[in-house]
Amino acid sequence: MTLRGAAFIVGAHEHPGRVLPDTSTAQIHVEAALGALADAGLRLEDVDGYFCSGDAPGGPLAMADHLGLAARHIDSTDLGGSTYVAEVSHAAQAIAAGKCTVALITMGGRPRSAGRRTPPSTGPAHPFEAPYGHSNAASYALAARRHMYEFGTTPAQLAEVKVAAAAHAQHNPRAFLSKPVTVEEVLESPMIADPLHRMDCCVVTDGGGALVVVSPEVAAGLSRRAVKVLGAGEAVKHTDLGRTDLTHTGAVWSGPRAFAEAGVTHADIDYVSIYDSFTITVVMTLEDLGFCAKGDGGRFVADGTLRAGDALPFNTDGGSLCNNHPANRGGMTRTIEAVRQLRGEAAPAVQIPDCDVALVHGTGGWLGTRMGSATLILGQEDS
Repeated sequence: MTLRGAAFIVGAHEHPGRVLPDTSTAQIHVEAALGALADAGLRLEDVDGYFCSGDAPGGPLAMADHLGLAARHIDSTDLGGSTYVAEVSHAAQAIAAGKCTVALITMGGRPRSAGRRTPPSTGPAHPFEAPYGHSNAASYALAARRHMYEFGTTPAQLAEVKVAAAAHAQHNPRAFLSKPVTVEEVLESPMIADPLHRMDCCVVTDGGGALVVVSPEVAAGLSRRAVKVLGAGEAVKHTDLGRTDLTHTGAVWSGPRAFAEAGVTHADIDYVSIYDSFTITVVMTLEDLGFCAKGDGGRFVADGTLRAGDALPFNTDGGSLCNNHPANRGGMTRTIEAVRQLRGEAAPAVQIPDCDVALVHGTGGWLGTRMGSATLILGQEDS
């Protein structure tokens, strides 16, 4: 079974809030859901498939009840930051299999207002790794340092990713950080986990988003411009019993699968939405997806390559580095911005002319240990 043309994204909504101290996580899900359904021209009563991560309040059963959904198909995939890229693929698979026709995908979180009072659940290895200082930032720093050792990547090259994201964020009135920055400013920001500075790290915000994925028949009856699902791929990379190669991500497997199913090449991609949890994440992902050779990522992103109007524009809303990053689930906002680009609805200053094919990629887990990757390729209705 191929996903190409099996389903269409007809609704997308990014919650406008970035700091929401008086809004519950459940309410963020509701507001995002209603926004995406309104965008599609559909109602809650039309939804027969519901998708959310396991971190939704009470899980999908409680949220389906809260939303009043008569869903006949439910999915609670949890792949960390890649979850909501994978959920689009899972929704398309369910639609192709006849399990549902209108799939609602919601995400919400309040990490900025609520804080994190307990460590995240990281599996059975956590008690053995945590005592040695293994944290989220430290894990990505390990990968960054190894990449520098193997390939000569520099902190200034990593900083170029932040500079590009910030250049785009200035055109997004809702971006959490909207001020342009320079490479020097990134390098002068405080060190968080050597070699990653504060500006190499994503923001922490409240907020959320939602998507509506439907069958071709439903899409044909709607007036809203639809975005076609062309291909998808998923992969897991783990520690391999200690023989961990820190120089690649799961994108080396998920990317080729998505390209093969979509039937497109790298030259066909007009825009990339890449989960930018840290600057090193983007550099390694671009390599592993095949946009440049392994080890060339640092040089590839230099000189404005990722900015709108250049070779491979990325994250034109400012990404997780500048715009929005609720609940460590950057795949949702990455997908929403790709939909905007394909519809021609991105901010005018960063809208990609004749944007026909977009790639979305999410990274879940930690680069230094175990992680999941999900790649999604989207196109115009007539692609």
